[in-house]
Amino acid sequence: MDYKTLSALRPADFSEAAKSYRSASNVAQVNRERIERDISAKLRTKVEGKAATAAQAQLTALGKNFHYIQVECGLISTSLHALSTELTTAKKKLATAVSEAHAEKFTVNADGSVTYPAAGEKVDGKVPAGGTARGRSSANSSGGPIDPGGQTNDVAKSLERQAARLAPNPHSGPAQEYANRIANAIKEATEADTRWAPKLRKLLADDDLTVSNRDWSDTAADRGLVHKAADGYLDGIKPPPSDGSPKENSKWWKGLSPEEREAMLALHPAKIGALDGLPAATRDEANRVNLAQTRASYETELASIPKAPAKWSGPGPVTEEWTQWNEKYGERKKHLESALTGMGHIQKRFDQTGKYGLPEAYLLGFDTRGEGHGKVIIADGDPDKADHTAVYVPGTGTSLEGIEGDIDRGNDLWRESSAVKPTESVAVITWFDYDAPQSAIPVTDGPLIPEARDGSYARSGGPTLNQFLEGSGVAREGSSGGPGHTTVVGHSYGSTVVAEAAKNGARPDDVIVAGSPGMQAKHFSELGIKEGHMWTMAAEGDPVPTAGRLTALQEGMIVPSDPEFGAGNMKTDTTGHSAYWQRESSGEASLSLRNQANVIMGKHDKVTLE
Repeated sequence: MDYKTLSALRPADFSEAAKSYRSASNVAQVNRERIERDISAKLRTKVEGKAATAAQAQLTALGKNFHYIQVECGLISTSLHALSTELTTAKKKLATAVSEAHAEKFTVNADGSVTYPAAGEKVDGKVPAGGTARGRSSANSSGGPIDPGGQTNDVAKSLERQAARLAPNPHSGPAQEYANRIANAIKEATEADTRWAPKLRKLLADDDLTVSNRDWSDTAADRGLVHKAADGYLDGIKPPPSDGSPKENSKWWKGLSPEEREAMLALHPAKIGALDGLPAATRDEANRVNLAQTRASYETELASIPKAPAKWSGPGPVTEEWTQWNEKYGERKKHLESALTGMGHIQKRFDQTGKYGLPEAYLLGFDTRGEGHGKVIIADGDPDKADHTAVYVPGTGTSLEGIEGDIDRGNDLWRESSAVKPTESVAVITWFDYDAPQSAIPVTDGPLIPEARDGSYARSGGPTLNQFLEGSGVAREGSSGGPGHTTVVGHSYGSTVVAEAAKNGARPDDVIVAGSPGMQAKHFSELGIKEGHMWTMAAEGDPVPTAGRLTALQEGMIVPSDPEFGAGNMKTDTTGHSAYWQRESSGEASLSLRNQANVIMGKHDKVTLE
């Protein structure tokens, strides 16, 4: 980069290119969503057979291509916009320096040097001659490389100022200052060009139509490259509030320009996907990228782990080779396999859109961590626009690996709620964003969990649930969805988490608990729940309320299904701890499920009580 090049440069060309790539990214997103949420959904509903299965496979592959295009074009757009911003800043500095030099009747030469006229008091009868000042950071007269240290050398600048004071020509100092500013602008533009050129060249796709794990891994690597190069550009974007409330998060997001939002989505998908208060569609977009990249990374890493050697070579102890392999790979392999199983369950829900009439799914949270058990928040339908929203909180033993059953419960709640009042929309959110207790001892019907007696899991998860509920309300307001009607459904230990959320300020319209071991209260009113809006279910043969009652008595509390708690005890026709969402063999909903749906849709008069 030299003076002539920077003078003629049009940074707006890069901005226009960035807009084109952003447009391509948006088109790819629209087409991906149309394939996944419309075409594939209708195909699942209306067509069956080998041809339909083959068509679905092709549509899935096409959807992955559009998703990949969306992500890569987003990264390219952000890169070009960052480059344009940096070059625009450099060119403005150049233009200002040149304009001010011309105002003083100085001449700016083709190499960026500044020539000044003769001036000053005569010396030996002559007016001090003019001269030419060359910037300390500019290209030399032969077009050589920029000196990277000139302008930033404090000693050199100090010597320059002293020389300017001693120079007989008063124009010498100002000319040198202009030359230095011109040189510094050229240096900034050169650094931007040098930094971004190799990054942009690397943002290339391979020459096939299959989006592989390697492709998705490359997008993650590309994001790292772009993020590193864009540090200066990102410094100009206001970051999200540290530990911000949902309202603060929402205000921050609304205050960003479209280009800034795109940059945050492209470079920080995991962070954006986790922010309560942002629109569901935005969180879904970010979390789907995070899911795709994480899944590709995990599958690639798992494939790289060598096969385990023989564990035994005879009746004696395990082999040394297996022990060494297990110490190096055992736990990591288990984690990778567990997380990948959970990610498969999430993808399965995406692929179920349209089946049984299920609406599009929104991934509102995703994390493979969480004390090793992972976390996920997934919604049936858009909660920002639904008339009724249910938030289902699972209990003890929940993990990302085993989330399929909980997602299925959410699906069943959506299907039955939609059937109860077809003229009104509903969204059902499966919310697993806390570390659930895991250890178990066997009992007649499922596990009785000793860790469920530990309230620390709920005390940690309750504030998180409260913030999510608050964020859901903020996002609804932002979409003009109005206040809506919200029901929280807590199963087993999930009911204890719901109680802690209430203690932290959560005020849903209705609360349902099923198989609750206790809500750490003597009466529902202690939790701020309104009269006539607290509902409980305890099926025949469910051991958890019984076990919870023993603990509650010791602590002076009441189990929600006991009359003293004051809740509306809904009649159940299911048995055991885990069948509250069961359907009959005919496909008809159980009374247990139908009662929940009536509450979710606000049809309290249709609820059957004990």
